[in-house]
Amino acid sequence: MDSGDAREMGFKRQRLMDQGSSYYGTPPGPSYMYNAPPPPPPAYSYIPPPFPVVRLRGLPFDCTEAEIVDFFHDLDVVDVLLVHKGGKSTGEAYCVLGYPLQIDFALQRNRETIGRRYVEVFQSKKDEYYKAIANEVFDAQGGSSRRGVPRARSFDESKDLAEYTGVLRLRGLPFTASKEDIMEFFKDFVLSESKIHMVANSEGRPTGEAFVEFASAEDSKAAMAKDRMTLKYRYIELFPSSHEELEEAASSGRLLTKSFEGKDLGEPTTVLRMRGLPFSAGKSDIIDFFKNATLSKDSIHITYNIDGRPTGEAFVEFANVDDAKAALAKDRMTLGSRYIELFPASLDELNEATSRGR
Repeated sequence: MDSGDAREMGFKRQRLMDQGSSYYGTPPGPSYMYNAPPPPPPAYSYIPPPFPVVRLRGLPFDCTEAEIVDFFHDLDVVDVLLVHKGGKSTGEAYCVLGYPLQIDFALQRNRETIGRRYVEVFQSKKDEYYKAIANEVFDAQGGSSRRGVPRARSFDESKDLAEYTGVLRLRGLPFTASKEDIMEFFKDFVLSESKIHMVANSEGRPTGEAFVEFASAEDSKAAMAKDRMTLKYRYIELFPSSHEELEEAASSGRLLTKSFEGKDLGEPTTVLRMRGLPFSAGKSDIIDFFKNATLSKDSIHITYNIDGRPTGEAFVEFANVDDAKAALAKDRMTLGSRYIELFPASLDELNEATSRGR
């Protein structure tokens, strides 16, 4: 018996005596004598879960945030911070995940490749991540390198000489940023949500970029004063863009077509795509999640990556369009400890996902 067990046994013995055990004290029953209160229970120390951040090393020097999101394609990436020194990439980055449990899954990507480079993945700490953010902001303001000030000045001059058409491109947005956040960032200008266009990757997830249409070319030039200011905890880079560049992004399917709130079915469909599922979730869990709908296990299709691991996504076929539309009310509700995102999908998307073994 170790010392902890001995102390616990001591507390149990004391409680028995105070409660009038026939073995240790007076028999149970009413008593008018003062009984001292029992000692407080032993204190148990609470260990909070770790901050869900990992550090990547060995990245290609031209690596983008979107490539890192794709690298962790079946995890919930909240933020990516590429590390620079003197204005140049160091080949390192920090990646913040949605949940502490995902750290182990991220570490399994150690020594996998981005491009032709093997990438090392390490668990990191919150203070290391915040220190990296502070260094990035300091470096962006030209404060951490002798070459930083001239670089920043020439960069600003190139933006001043650029042609302004009323469209700006934003880079470095938090992946959780919404259109409302961008409107607040540009609160000195008149904007509507329809003039803000979030850029998505091939899986439909935000890349940290967006296009914003202003009322006039003069407004877009004035808005450049917000260049390298912060939105939440990220500094935002602004670039003059054009309607042609925006239209190219739209025609190539790079824009988010659905907001995360109030999703609409658009074209009638009986299929919904789920994202954010716990990796341990089975078909029975999904049936229970949609317990108000009539579903069978044959109507649920959980997707897997090339290694046979769950991607955290699934397609669900409902009996009719009305059932699918009603099921959208479950968007962003929780299954286990995870909140689930729901998206209208098509039978073609379902067939494509199942045919390539996702």
